[in-house]
Amino acid sequence: MNQPSTQMPPTRMPVAILALAAGCFGIGTTEFVVMGLLPDVAGDLGVTIPQAGLLVTAYAVGVVIGAPLMAMATARLPRKGALLGLMGVFILGNLACAAAPTYGLMMAARIFTAFAHAAFMGIGAVVAADLAPPNKRAQAMALTLTGLTIANVLGVPGGTAFGHWAGWRMTFVGVAGIGAVAGLAVLLLVPKMPALKVQSMAREFAVLKRPQVLLGMAMSAMSAASLFSVYTYITPLLASNAGMAAAAITAALVLFGVGFTLGGLIGGRLADWHQMRAMQGGFVVVALLLVLFTVSSGHMVTAIATMILWGIASFAVVAPLQMRVIDKAHGAPNLASTINHAGFNIGCASGAFLGGIPLSLGADYTTVPWVGAGIALLAFVTALLAERSDRAAPLPAAAE
Repeated sequence: MNQPSTQMPPTRMPVAILALAAGCFGIGTTEFVVMGLLPDVAGDLGVTIPQAGLLVTAYAVGVVIGAPLMAMATARLPRKGALLGLMGVFILGNLACAAAPTYGLMMAARIFTAFAHAAFMGIGAVVAADLAPPNKRAQAMALTLTGLTIANVLGVPGGTAFGHWAGWRMTFVGVAGIGAVAGLAVLLLVPKMPALKVQSMAREFAVLKRPQVLLGMAMSAMSAASLFSVYTYITPLLASNAGMAAAAITAALVLFGVGFTLGGLIGGRLADWHQMRAMQGGFVVVALLLVLFTVSSGHMVTAIATMILWGIASFAVVAPLQMRVIDKAHGAPNLASTINHAGFNIGCASGAFLGGIPLSLGADYTTVPWVGAGIALLAFVTALLAERSDRAAPLPAAAE
């Protein structure tokens, strides 16, 4: 006589999340490490520092272009195989950066590397949520994305220091090594998972017409724009307002990165409690902290304290936003999660532009946090509209 299955859902976080976090660590490191190596890269490739700075922009463009392309390319693949393939792209791209003999080839290698970014993080987030206990899905996603925040605390400064010692090309070799370790961890730790059923790519992309999905992506972009409208100019802001030296600013940025990490973990717990309240409350707190920063940035101690809290609040909304997009994108979670990460990069670029507007008009740096606060309040209003949209056209959601 056949007995009913007694297999219980998992109650602990799976160790596979460590492999996904390792991949995110490598991705976060390669995205931003070039900023600390600009003079070395520019001198070696025979370009100006502003031209070398476009390698950061090129990566962001690659993320945005690569997101839908890689989503389509991996749609019918088993998810473990897709993650391994994307790590392969990441490794090859970084090795190509290390070997690039000319500026043009370096630019192409950066764009190619970025193709793995959104797809790995998007599919990784879905895999983490599916492997986790039902009441800890957002926390699992947050732990995966912790690799990205730790990259800003350890990977970027460590890679910069290594590049100054061994040469900038060796930094990219080292990052490729991180990708190899992450790929091996995925191979050994992530269980085999079947591909999601995809009837047609047209139906997959039709999910992007849903108001709940679009509003979720818009909030992700606005959260990034709010952050980078200020973060882009944080060094001159601290130097001019608080009179902080370079060493003190570096320490402040490390503590800011610690705030990112704490915020991501807190946000995962809040999202498992209530996605919408976590988002709405987070946006309001970010806005208030940025208003406070216009005053607190005038003194080193208060500036750093505010930055830590701002870092926590900014990343506390990331897991709720990602979880919401996945929950609302029934039938195409991989695609929606991947494109949501591309939207985050669009927010990064637009935030830097918006934050620079008052400066280009002759205003001082204390006006920049007002821009970030305004964008955060706009995100809060969008969250209210999203909640209204839920009531008008409800969809079943896993974490509401």
